[in-house]
Amino acid sequence: MIEISRRNLLALGGAGLGLAACGNGIGGAGAARLDARVDATRDYLISRYPGTQDLMSKSVGILYMPLMTEAGFGIGGAFGRGALRINDVTVDYYSAASASVGFQIGAQQYAHALFFMTEPALSDFRRADGWELGADARYALPDRGGAIGTDTTTTLAPVIALVFGQAGLIAGATLAGTKYTRILP
Repeated sequence: MIEISRRNLLALGGAGLGLAACGNGIGGAGAARLDARVDATRDYLISRYPGTQDLMSKSVGILYMPLMTEAGFGIGGAFGRGALRINDVTVDYYSAASASVGFQIGAQQYAHALFFMTEPALSDFRRADGWELGADARYALPDRGGAIGTDTTTTLAPVIALVFGQAGLIAGATLAGTKYTRILP
């Protein structure tokens, strides 16, 4: 039987997270590749969840994160890259990263979008060196019928977060503790 020390296990987990994050990097095509992924994500939302069109029309900006890769074995993390669009035009690129500790094992990929519903929320996001999703955000959850779970409380929130397209072996996806940082493609 092979015995793995705790230090080696952490190093192995860190290497696995690094490899997982490499799979969703921008690569040599830079902005064009990321914008194509964002276009596909936007089109998927519109076709799969028609209610997002209403959110899109009411929002002042949308951050699309087309592919987040998350993995964990006791200690976990997630990473992805995306683009902020205002009037469906890319204005900035962002990375998102999070770390977690607790009972977890597995890996998954998912996408998410942040709908900025007010100018002050969008301005705060764009001015920050590193912005973390806070208590002012509300989650809109897609149901099996393809509708987005929004109500008056949700639509009045400064930021609406929508997580979708989960695939993998970790139950659920959360954006709590995710830090968003402006990047160059």
